[in-house]
Amino acid sequence: MKTAVLALGGNALSRPDEPATVANQFRRARESVAPVVELARQGWRVVVVHGNGPQVGDSLVRNELARRIVEPLPLGMLVAETAGWIGYMLQQSLLNALAAARVRRDVATLITQTLVDRYDPALATPTKPIGQALTEAEANRLREAGRSVGQDGAGHWRRMTASPMPLAVVELSLVQQLLEQGAIVIAAGGGGPPVYDDPLLGLEGVDAVVDKDRVAAILARQLGAEALVILTNVDAVYEGWGTPAARPIRRLTVAEVERMMAAGAFDAGGMRPKVEAAAGFARDSGGRAVIAHLGAGPAALRGESGTTIVRDT
Repeated sequence: MKTAVLALGGNALSRPDEPATVANQFRRARESVAPVVELARQGWRVVVVHGNGPQVGDSLVRNELARRIVEPLPLGMLVAETAGWIGYMLQQSLLNALAAARVRRDVATLITQTLVDRYDPALATPTKPIGQALTEAEANRLREAGRSVGQDGAGHWRRMTASPMPLAVVELSLVQQLLEQGAIVIAAGGGGPPVYDDPLLGLEGVDAVVDKDRVAAILARQLGAEALVILTNVDAVYEGWGTPAARPIRRLTVAEVERMMAAGAFDAGGMRPKVEAAAGFARDSGGRAVIAHLGAGPAALRGESGTTIVRDT
């Protein structure tokens, strides 16, 4: 039985063009599971990894507003918190959709920790955007309060946090056991709370957020998956993105991706981490990596949409 790891962006549930209400996010969750159901119908083993950028930023806002009443939670704990309730939304939506499609599969949400290097220099440089888009006045207010703020790939002001490079998923064996039992597994939510291995204390948390696409690529390699599918809000990787000559690229080799990255073709806050993760998986495993629009998962795996990245021609 083939294994696919699907990475869903946090913006799949919370979009900038609508209020981030629970009702809206549940509606988007129900829409986002359609490709998972189709892969399950085809007999794939499936792991779902989801982002949490907008949601964990909202949790930080709640932290700040309530800080005089209750103790604020560290960012790593907020990652675990959002992985829990986003996992609940996806799990419930998947169970309902599978039942409607008459596909018999269990669904399990597993809070997993992501191993990082405690000395990773990225921990000292906040570069990953989280939370909703900010007005310039809101960005200035946060900056004056000592918070890190910057512009994302779309030019919106966002909160920024550190994002160390993931090394491994701690609970890999549990994910494997659940897959072997036929369950669809929701894991590494929000990239998973980052931890380092202290020689005396064991696992210790880090105040950061790990990129979920990079974690999905590592999990796919650890599982020996045949496919990594990164589902996002664009339909493919584009050549000349943001220009009148922009065109989608349907197939790339790892060497071609590396040349494009060296030429600065991808935005560091947007497509670059996705392309790096996809190319890394294809290079190290020999499997296929696909970047496609949220609703195009099965079609993208068939090569009918999105961008497929392979090790060589």
